[in-house]
Amino acid sequence: MRKIVVGVMGPGDGATALDLQNAYELGRLIAQAGWVLLTGGRDVGVMDAASRGARHAGGLTIGILPGSDRAGLSDAVDIAILTDLGNARNNINVLSSDVVVACGMGLGTLSEIALALKARKPVVLLNPGQASWALFQNLSPDALFLSKHPTDAITIIKGVV
Repeated sequence: MRKIVVGVMGPGDGATALDLQNAYELGRLIAQAGWVLLTGGRDVGVMDAASRGARHAGGLTIGILPGSDRAGLSDAVDIAILTDLGNARNNINVLSSDVVVACGMGLGTLSEIALALKARKPVVLLNPGQASWALFQNLSPDALFLSKHPTDAITIIKGVV
């Protein structure tokens, strides 16, 4: 049976303490649900926190790296996929995910949300700001879901995958 792949996207260096806490908990809950976690694979921000949460719960983690080597790889990533595509790897992130959860906001995350919505992937915005929610809700109300807490995100994912 094919495993569900949940992409968790969010800022690297610009992640807030709340982003990191939510990402860790989200990764843990994804692993407990028996799903596979996919992130940008780096050892910073939401990518690292979500991977660590999933690893702590015994889950499988995939990291889609922007470069041609493992530089900056999170030690909580089980499978590293090297792309040598820089930011263009964002499209691989979303197309390889069954559902995308945005945990925090940055320019890379913004592009991943837009690519996911364009590809008609369900997107969960975890505790977004009002401006982010309004922008994406206006563009794609049918594929966008609002979550205030990681446990709510898991409930939403169960309903859309």
